[in-house]
Amino acid sequence: MSTQENTNGKAVIDINNIKLAQANSYNTLIKNNAAWVERKLAEDSEFFTTLAKGQSPEVLWIGCSDSRVPANEVTGTKPGEVFVHRNIANVCVHSDMNMLSVLDYAVNVLKVKHVIVAGHYGCGGVAAAMSNKQFGLIDNWLRHIKDVYRLHAKELDAIADEADRVKRLVELNVSEQVYNLCKTTIIQNAWKERHDLEVHGWVIDLASGLVKDQQVTSSSPHNLGYVYEFATDEVAAH
Repeated sequence: MSTQENTNGKAVIDINNIKLAQANSYNTLIKNNAAWVERKLAEDSEFFTTLAKGQSPEVLWIGCSDSRVPANEVTGTKPGEVFVHRNIANVCVHSDMNMLSVLDYAVNVLKVKHVIVAGHYGCGGVAAAMSNKQFGLIDNWLRHIKDVYRLHAKELDAIADEADRVKRLVELNVSEQVYNLCKTTIIQNAWKERHDLEVHGWVIDLASGLVKDQQVTSSSPHNLGYVYEFATDEVAAH
């Protein structure tokens, strides 16, 4: 027990038990790391020597921060094969310098071939964005998902079941974030130089582990609309 009552009936926190639990929780991570290293070396004695030499991933994963959707586990890939950026509800905002820096490095330095926006059913961020409650600082971030709802309000409001409505907003949010990525100068400039870069949208079903491709893959800016597609000779002549 970490708490007990004193003679006045007030709860007294047992700091020693709390600190012991904290230490055990932390030490478990260290022990797990050592066990993981031992397993990897047993499989391949050169594993870490090779890993330390560098990375050459073909995939940039932009996913949700939810602990249930780790990129390497979902895709069955090894360390070094997927470059990862994660945030609440896998949102891609044109003013987010963190995301843009990751995108720029992945596309222009690592030369990834696939950028995947990976959402998932049961996303707490998407569910929170559908409510009228205040949650704190995160409300400012969730507003981007509320904007997605506003864009698709007619379709979403027609869905009577709330759980189905949340699932559909998860899908629509992924599609809109793919669209947002394609509107960046980073992706559009890369498309001028390369023909091997695609942006995809996935939704992961946590109940089955399977990926649902949203069929919004893009490999050119030509479906963005005139105002978003940056000028080439073809666009300038519009």
